[in-house]
Amino acid sequence: MSFPPAGPTITVGTIALSFHRGVAAVTRRVLESYGHRVNSVEAPHQQLFHLQAEGQVDVLASAWLPSSHDAYLSSYRDLVRVLAPQYRPYCLWAVPSYVPEAQVREVADLTRPEVALRMSKVIDGINPGAGISRFSARMVCEYALDELGYTFAPGTESGFVARVERGIAAREWFVVPLWRPQYLNRLYGLRPLQEPKGLLGTVDDASLVIRLDALDHVHPDAITRLETLRLGNEGVEEIDALINMDGLTPLQAADRFLVSRA
Repeated sequence: MSFPPAGPTITVGTIALSFHRGVAAVTRRVLESYGHRVNSVEAPHQQLFHLQAEGQVDVLASAWLPSSHDAYLSSYRDLVRVLAPQYRPYCLWAVPSYVPEAQVREVADLTRPEVALRMSKVIDGINPGAGISRFSARMVCEYALDELGYTFAPGTESGFVARVERGIAAREWFVVPLWRPQYLNRLYGLRPLQEPKGLLGTVDDASLVIRLDALDHVHPDAITRLETLRLGNEGVEEIDALINMDGLTPLQAADRFLVSRA
């Protein structure tokens, strides 16, 4: 199979969050290095998996399996190939470092009267299709936080980030439904809470997902490169920080990251 300098066009689908954009940008650069032109499609979690199931997305960046995204992938898994994991993400709830650990060490501590009195009752998150959002909505009920006035409020990524920044600036006591990798961990040193009920899922494998009918159009060496590319949580957070803290575009951040790893 030969590939011309301007190879077949591949559509890369990106979950609409900054760190996913960074991983998709790395994916794009790898495909371009083997002669492919790349189209980009971006959508929220559940919608993007639906687009791939319909054949509108060749490569999806990225599926977190099994906890966060298996429910979306399972209906068409026989139509795709899941590559080896590039990083190992997980969900968490966290509080700012100035909230005393002696008072708030685990999720159940949020029900303590002296903590509930000070803690913001609105737990702001990202879009409702994200694993962390589904898990968080359940946790509010399972820990009986709703009985004390706590609510989970899904929203946009920009609104979520602004809420964290505002809370930190005011030294407010609040809960952050978060995940690794995410640049806010690096920026603010947020402290994870213990969650012994296991409602936040497992440590997932984050992998690119490629439609089988697209495999014949992708340079085999590009597949090998993507299959063996290990970004790690730290690497993805580094890319995410370049985007959100240094102001780089996702492609600029991917270029800088790839040069540093060359």
